[in-house]
Amino acid sequence: MKYKIVFSPFLILLLYNCALKKNFSAGHNYETKLDTLTFFDQSRNRKIPVAFYSPKTDQTLPKQKVVIFSHGYGANKGGDYLIYSYLTQKLASKGYFTVSIQHELPTDELIPTEGKIQTVRMPFWERGAENILYVLNELKRTRPDLDYKHLTLIGHSNGGDMTALFAGKHPELVYKVITMDNRRMYLPRTSLPRIYSLRSNDYPADEGVLPSPEEQKKYHITIQPTDINHGHMDNKGSEKEKETLNNFILQYIEKQ
Repeated sequence: MKYKIVFSPFLILLLYNCALKKNFSAGHNYETKLDTLTFFDQSRNRKIPVAFYSPKTDQTLPKQKVVIFSHGYGANKGGDYLIYSYLTQKLASKGYFTVSIQHELPTDELIPTEGKIQTVRMPFWERGAENILYVLNELKRTRPDLDYKHLTLIGHSNGGDMTALFAGKHPELVYKVITMDNRRMYLPRTSLPRIYSLRSNDYPADEGVLPSPEEQKKYHITIQPTDINHGHMDNKGSEKEKETLNNFILQYIEKQ
């Protein structure tokens, strides 16, 4: 007699998370350090606060890979580049030089909520893309020892929209893109940069933002549903939610 074994989705996710833990626990777990400074882009007369999360080690890490992170919308209150430390510190602990950019300043206009979103918010995304480019160029100038051929960009929500725009404008500068529930800016349909997107359980993306199943297959794009609320993808998330997001992101970054 033959028996059919059926695995529940919960069991599959549990086994998957266990496998991820096993993979990443075998790697380095450095202590981390945080440094902050403010760049100034004279061409735009704009301050760009940044936070650097890096491994705390006396050893030289050859060809250390770079991650640039962009936060979700924070209504210009400031400090949003520091509220994803569960992720930025984890990346640094694995040896990545991680840069988190503060995109909003108290003097900025609030982001529009009416009108055609892709049109009225485009100037804000463009400004974010310019911030990323400026920070990247400054890094290349001051830290030429880092590995920029395998640059990963990560962004949550509005920061994910900026990240998607940057990848579309400068695909030659980016190796991987990971968006965390960007909802408005269309993801690039491309095999390089490699595209990954983690989705929330409560907010759908606008029509056309996510590639179709056919496009996902054609360009090897990963669209990953989660059981995490959109607003829990920063430090407000539970320990389990943070662990899940960290595991997915580390898997994507370390994938060859």
